[in-house]
Amino acid sequence: MRKLAEAGERVAGTTKKLEKVAIVAEYLQGCEPKDGAAAVVFLSGRPFAVWEETTLQVGGASLWRAVAELAGKSEAEVTAAYRRLGDLGAVAEALLPERKGDDLHPSQVQEKFREIAGARGPAGKAAIVRELLLRVTPLEAKYIVKIMTGDLRIGLKESLVEEAIARAFGVGLAEVQRANMLLGDIGETLGRARAGRLNEAKMRLFHPLGFMLASPADNAADALSHFENAPVENKFDGIRAQVHVSQGEVRIFSRTRDEITESFPELPEVLAGLPDAILDGEIVAWSYLEEGRALPFSALQQRLGRKRVSEEMMRRVPVAYLVFDVLYAEGALVIDRPLTERAELLDRVLASGTSHHGGTGAGRRKQQGTLDFGEEDPAHPARVIRSATYRASSPQELEALFEAAQARGNEGLMIKDPVSPYTPGRRGKSWLKLKKELATLDVVVTAAEYGHGKRIGVLSDYTFAVWDGGRLVNIGKAYSGLTDTEIAEMTQWFVEHTLEDQGFRRIVEPTIVLEVAFNNMMKSDRHESGYALRFPRIVRIRNDKSAEEADTLEGAKEIFEKQR
Repeated sequence: MRKLAEAGERVAGTTKKLEKVAIVAEYLQGCEPKDGAAAVVFLSGRPFAVWEETTLQVGGASLWRAVAELAGKSEAEVTAAYRRLGDLGAVAEALLPERKGDDLHPSQVQEKFREIAGARGPAGKAAIVRELLLRVTPLEAKYIVKIMTGDLRIGLKESLVEEAIARAFGVGLAEVQRANMLLGDIGETLGRARAGRLNEAKMRLFHPLGFMLASPADNAADALSHFENAPVENKFDGIRAQVHVSQGEVRIFSRTRDEITESFPELPEVLAGLPDAILDGEIVAWSYLEEGRALPFSALQQRLGRKRVSEEMMRRVPVAYLVFDVLYAEGALVIDRPLTERAELLDRVLASGTSHHGGTGAGRRKQQGTLDFGEEDPAHPARVIRSATYRASSPQELEALFEAAQARGNEGLMIKDPVSPYTPGRRGKSWLKLKKELATLDVVVTAAEYGHGKRIGVLSDYTFAVWDGGRLVNIGKAYSGLTDTEIAEMTQWFVEHTLEDQGFRRIVEPTIVLEVAFNNMMKSDRHESGYALRFPRIVRIRNDKSAEEADTLEGAKEIFEKQR
């Protein structure tokens, strides 16, 4: 583990991509196979392979306490170190006493991680964490903590680890990338690269692939300037979801690759009748009255993060899965095929499905102009709906489609290159999104937090509020939109105008006004206002406005009602 930590320090010490790759490749060439397999997982920023369901379930607070206890430091001393370094792993290295350590190997550390994952209760997990940290040097402890928090922060992405594997074992990078994507296990990928067996990798279902991402289009004319005869789809106001189906088993993954099946227990019943496939689409709250339409995200939010969804909740907030792409079907990964071919394949997949009652193609209707797959069931009105496709040959036609999409309650439109492959995890110009922000609010900053990474030492995350009568009530938090210069100036001001220093967070004088844009609003008990802004972005600092001129909660409520 010491050599891995030293390699990590060398990687962090250079900004040059090729040097980072060379350092990791050199390290991997000197590793035993089982240690190399664990090391590449660690260097990708996680304790276990992507496909595994294993999680450590050790909170940051527990790690914080373990470091403080082993270092013999007070809460204030740990807080001061964290504020200076901005990283709990670096804090561990700085505060833990120097010791020789037991020369643990990466595979042994991963075994300890499995012990932690299998331990019951916070106390049992914390005991193993302390035992592990007592057996390593401060530098090794730094990287163990970083891996446990999933926050490596040494400028090393998994894609660079893939390059290092290709370089270390003299194989093609494309072969490494494809095997890792199919397996969801960069450690196994390394083993296959070492043995010359990358081409034998097979698709492992139930590990999520990266999602293809879209770039914003400035306007309708810009959207149509990139490719001809492009299919146009609705952009729904829900959550992106990747569905894996195999032999009747169904699992659903979010864009962050977290499993969210338990939040939508009625969807697997409808999806289980499909043949083996990986689908891409959007889960939305859905109104089944009249022709059917998506409801605002605020309705869907009631379903998120629940370990158990009641029958009453499923009736009150029914959902639909709007599917628009297929990544795997008919026994093959199909992401390299053009969009037009994948669309035809998706239609075949849906057409060959059976309902959860066993009937072939039962309950199919038209919803928003396209196929609706599912049975009528008032208790569980879930649907799998093929997302509608339109065409626009002029900006005027695209604008008309956009207005119609928003009238149906959708965010906007997606415009796609008909010959484009599906590129997991990449944002390019093959998919374009056309949407308009709902509104902006002028808000007052009430608190500021220290950032991470390149924003260590500066106050870059701002909590903000609107007026409710004579008092300010928080309504959101934003950290993007300002330049480094503006953040530095804001930091100096907030430090000088702090009302309460909470360590990494400061309550500040409510004087600074920001203009904040957002996609929509939702009800939320996270903020005192009772609302939260979705995807807030700072447009500018309103130096021309006093705090008293900021927007009101009443105005925010009007925006909320308008979007509904």
